[in-house]
Amino acid sequence: MRALGSVEQMHEVLQAAVLAGINHLETAPAYGPAEEFLGQALQREGRQPDGGWVITSKLLPGLSLSEGKYQLLKILERLGCRKIDNLAIHGLNRPEHLAWALQGVGKDLLDWAQEEGHAAQVGFSSHGSQDLIAAAISSGHFQFCSLHLHLLDPQRLPLALRALKQGMGTLAISPADKGGRLQAPSPTLTRDCAPFSPLQLAYRFLLAQGISTLSVGAAKASDLTLAAALQSSGSPLTSEEQSSLRQLADHRRERVGADLCGQCQACLPCPNDVPIPALLRLRNLAIGHDMTPFCQERYSLIGRAGHWWESRDANACQHCGDCLPRCPHQLKIPDLLADTHSRLQAAPRRRLWS
Repeated sequence: MRALGSVEQMHEVLQAAVLAGINHLETAPAYGPAEEFLGQALQREGRQPDGGWVITSKLLPGLSLSEGKYQLLKILERLGCRKIDNLAIHGLNRPEHLAWALQGVGKDLLDWAQEEGHAAQVGFSSHGSQDLIAAAISSGHFQFCSLHLHLLDPQRLPLALRALKQGMGTLAISPADKGGRLQAPSPTLTRDCAPFSPLQLAYRFLLAQGISTLSVGAAKASDLTLAAALQSSGSPLTSEEQSSLRQLADHRRERVGADLCGQCQACLPCPNDVPIPALLRLRNLAIGHDMTPFCQERYSLIGRAGHWWESRDANACQHCGDCLPRCPHQLKIPDLLADTHSRLQAAPRRRLWS
C-alpha cells in the first residue's frame, strides 16, 4: 500500500522481500494503484520465494452479489492471477458487516469465490470491537483474520491466540506505524526499549506469541532490512528481551503514576459512548513514552474515519460519573478525559486512505 511511485518501485520492493524471506503479499483495491502496480511487477523477471507468492486481497463489506463478483474478477485481472490464496472482508467492523458475511449476500459471495476456485481461503480484517471479533472468530466461517496487534496495545492478543488455537492464520495489522510509529520512535521510547529498537522489540513480542504474519508497509527496499534480520525468529523471548519489556512497562508506570489506565475495560459501556480505554491509552503513551505527535495524529482521526476508528473523542464526556465506581483503580476518569482532550487535540490530518 506504500510502494506507489511506479511499477519499478514495487518491483524493487518485491525483490527485497524475497531476500528478506518474505513470501506473503497483502493488498486491496482500496490502496490506490497498489494492486495494479503489484500485478505488473509480478509479471517481470526476478526472484520468487520458494513455493511462489502467497497473495491476499480484500473486498469491502456490504457489496451486492453482482458487484462483489465483478470486483473480485477485477482483482484477479489486475494481479494477473487465476486465483488468490486469501480473500478477506476488508474492515469487518460493525455488527451489520458480520451479518452480511455470515448470513447475507456476503456469505454467498465468499462461497462463490471458493467454489469457483477464485480464492483458496476466506477471512477478514477488523478494526471492530472485542465482542465483534470474538464472534467472527467463533463462527467457524473464516480461515484467517487480520487484527490490530501491537506491543503498545496488546488488548486483542487473547483474540489472536484464540484464532491461532482454532487453526486460523493471524496477521498483525501495521505493528510498526499504527502500533506507535515505531519506525520513527521518540528518543524516550528508544531508551525505554534499549538495548533493542522499539520496532525490533515489537516484532519479537508478536512473533514469540506465535502470530503467523506481520505486515510490513514497505515503500522501498531498505524498509525490509529489519524483516530480513528477523528471519526464523519466532522462538520464545530471551531473558534480555523480557527484561526490556519489563523496563518499558516500568518507565510508563513511573511517568504516568497513579493516573495510569490499566486498560481493563471495566469502565465500559459509557452512557455517552465515549471509548474511555482507547482514549486513556493514548494519554498513557503520550505521557509515558513522549509519543505526543503519534497520539495527536490518532486523536485527530476520531470522528473522521467512519467505522475504521472511534467516533467520539474525550470532549464527549458529560461528567456523569457512571464509570467512577466501576474503575478498580479509582481513577478520576472524567478529569483524565478532559486532560487527554487538552493534550491531544490538534489540527486534523488526512488519513493515508480515506
